[in-house]
Amino acid sequence: MKKLVCVGACYLDTILDVPHYPGEDSKLRATKLQVRRGGNCPNTLEVLQQLLRERGGHDVKPYLLSCLPNAEAPATSKIVGSFGPRSLVDFTKCIYRADHTEPASSYIIRSEATGSRTLVNYNDLPEMTIDEFVAAANEVGEDAWFHFEGRIPETTLQCIRYLRQSLPNVKISVEVEKPGRGGLEDLAAEADAVFYSRSWAESKGYQSAQKCLSAQSGVARRATVGAGDTFIAGMLFGLLCHRGDWDTERKVQFAVQLATCKVQRDGFEGVGAGLMEAPF
Repeated sequence: MKKLVCVGACYLDTILDVPHYPGEDSKLRATKLQVRRGGNCPNTLEVLQQLLRERGGHDVKPYLLSCLPNAEAPATSKIVGSFGPRSLVDFTKCIYRADHTEPASSYIIRSEATGSRTLVNYNDLPEMTIDEFVAAANEVGEDAWFHFEGRIPETTLQCIRYLRQSLPNVKISVEVEKPGRGGLEDLAAEADAVFYSRSWAESKGYQSAQKCLSAQSGVARRATVGAGDTFIAGMLFGLLCHRGDWDTERKVQFAVQLATCKVQRDGFEGVGAGLMEAPF
């Protein structure tokens, strides 16, 4: 069975919909409140498990490798439970911080007037160390695909180089997303597949996806909210489950259609339902 390990942060998001963005030192009544699990890799895995279930007879084992609070903490139970009662995702490689009960958190203000999203993060969990990654990677072993969110490039680069040296048969993909974050191009140079965000490409002066790809190797993705994580899920599904029968163009078409489904709804539930039968 093929193994997919997604390495990245996991958040609990508190989302407030407001009529307009509040001014400083003002009061404003929200029109809607949501609390749900977030994070690039968890979002990607949520969509991917939907695709695997729709496909049936899958031979991919997805893992999440993320730092979480104490395994018995209510927040941890909420995060794990967000994937459903019979989740395909394996959480045994997560790093549980015994002395912490609160997860990494995001507070998001969405303006109905402009569609803007203002986000404030808080994360008191100690970050994953290279030694912790090595232990998890050795447990996973060969015949695996490791996907990295691309945060904390210094540590991520150490992780990738360890894989290249000690587990040379694994495949590696990485997200290059946040403009101004140093070291992302070093990660891209080490990866088998790269997902570039629109905001990152534009920050480098590229006027189109084609121009970005002519200078960088990898696959470009849209930076629409939620659609990027969904696009990556679609591409990983194609790379793992249709390695021989789908060419690159078909994989991209499938991932784009999947991302289009995501932007038409709030949240990730049901994104993959029925898509396997749809023409693309």
